[in-house]
Amino acid sequence: MKRDSIFYKLFQQYPSVLFQLLKTPPANADAYSFECVAVKESKFEIDGIFLPPEGEDRGIVYFCEAQFQKDEMLYERLVSEATLYFYRNREKFSDWQAVVIYPSKGVEQSDLDAHQMYFKSGKIHRVYLNKLGDIRKLPIWVALMVLTTKSEKTAPVEAKYLLSRSQQEPEPLSGAIIEMVTSIMVSKFEQLSRKDIDTMLGITLKETRVYQEAKEEGREEGREQEAADGIFRLLKKRFGQDLSKSVRAQIESLPLPALRKLTEDLLDFTSLADLQPWLDAQ
Repeated sequence: MKRDSIFYKLFQQYPSVLFQLLKTPPANADAYSFECVAVKESKFEIDGIFLPPEGEDRGIVYFCEAQFQKDEMLYERLVSEATLYFYRNREKFSDWQAVVIYPSKGVEQSDLDAHQMYFKSGKIHRVYLNKLGDIRKLPIWVALMVLTTKSEKTAPVEAKYLLSRSQQEPEPLSGAIIEMVTSIMVSKFEQLSRKDIDTMLGITLKETRVYQEAKEEGREEGREQEAADGIFRLLKKRFGQDLSKSVRAQIESLPLPALRKLTEDLLDFTSLADLQPWLDAQ
């Protein structure tokens, strides 16, 4: 299951969901924005950064990692990335914190001795999705996170519940939740088609405006993905390097007109280093 993209979409749709996982969220949590940022250092990538609103006093920058596989050097890497980014942007922020989301404690790295000071000070928050409680009693966006951890046996039942619950939300929020639920289920049941998933979940909204808009959005996303894949091939052919996960995510998040423009502009790039300034300008 491609959970990185699922959490990326979820945080894009509703950034403040991250702070629903914390005991002491910032007072202006609803004003934070989410970005995927690459720190230009060898093998340093940050899954997601939550930025305080512009125009206010310097706030706290939050780093986020959704970790579903064991990594025995995760905290070493996370602290290195966070402190380097904070160092380079010191004038913008008053402090930094990090949130690591695990499906369960068993996925966390084993040797934690060197990092106890970060846990005790509240610098690094650890969230175990299987410890958050009954999925049906959680806030809807947190429940979507927990849905990613459910087994193939229990996931369809919980997904149907979340779909019914989404109908209580106003549009376009209800449509976004429906798409998140189906995206999670498509990723979880990779052997099934989207039609099979719709049948499994009992989705019969083909004549409704929400479904039609989601269907058209799907077509648009298909064209965007095709354009992004073409850009990846062109860059690989021109410069012989693979893009980092975060840069690929930035490109995939671009609308179709920007992707078409990038396809033309990259022909003028003299090196791969020209790509990030182009993306930053967008």
